[in-house]
Amino acid sequence: MSTVERPQRTGTGGPAGDGRVDERRAEFARYKEDVKKTGKPFHPFAMFHDTVMSLVVVAVIIGLACIWYFTSGEEAGDAGILGPRYTEKAQPETIAFVPRPDWYFYFLFYLLRIFKWPESVVLGTVGIPTIAIILLLAVPFIDRRRERRLSRRPIAVISSILVVASMAVLTWKGATVREFLAGDAEGLAEQWIDAGNIPEEARPGAILFADSGCLSCHVYLGAGSQNLGAPELTSEGQRGRGIEFQIQHLKNPQSTTPGSQMPPFPNFTEQQYQDLAFFLENSGTGG
Repeated sequence: MSTVERPQRTGTGGPAGDGRVDERRAEFARYKEDVKKTGKPFHPFAMFHDTVMSLVVVAVIIGLACIWYFTSGEEAGDAGILGPRYTEKAQPETIAFVPRPDWYFYFLFYLLRIFKWPESVVLGTVGIPTIAIILLLAVPFIDRRRERRLSRRPIAVISSILVVASMAVLTWKGATVREFLAGDAEGLAEQWIDAGNIPEEARPGAILFADSGCLSCHVYLGAGSQNLGAPELTSEGQRGRGIEFQIQHLKNPQSTTPGSQMPPFPNFTEQQYQDLAFFLENSGTGG
């Protein structure tokens, strides 16, 4: 009885398919050997990869821009999926604005509130971050053990946890710290009076102090930011400098404090000078 031989299948599961797989593997092996010997040419391989990745990045940016534009309204404050198209117009004449950094610098931003100018600000803003970076770069040279299990590297694990925790706390504190905002002048004056730091009669000067940009460089009972070496004025009245000194200092700081970086305030009225001077001379003396 004769038998009829079936033709061999040409798919990947049969002998012919196995041959193609072996041939591809051999070709890939030859390719790898050639790359090791002669290297991989920049053109067209690297250029192709870079071009494709660049197109992907640009397409994502264009896509996000389109989503932002077409989902947001034309009125200021009408937010879409990715935020509003317009916000309130900037007011370049304001002097009460406190600039804030991007969120990844909030930890350094808060360090400026811990280390005061000029005694220790260099330590907080330059010294500590620089020391931390140097230690981080030195870790591979100091710890050369091959042990990789975390349970057997307590020092490295604890150090990492402390660094992450401290950065997280400083970032959170920098993001939530209260800054002076325009419109808070009357509220701040009320707080200073309630705290017993000034008498009721100093309210007009306190409101003017809070609304004139003084808190951009000075700190008063925790409000404001200390910049350019400006002193804290919470207890200014205890120095006993006098009304005339305060008025002259406001008109021309260099005349009373040589080398002062404070700008003059020549546009106040005489009554405003009197109110500010009375407020400063009564700061820290009690209500």
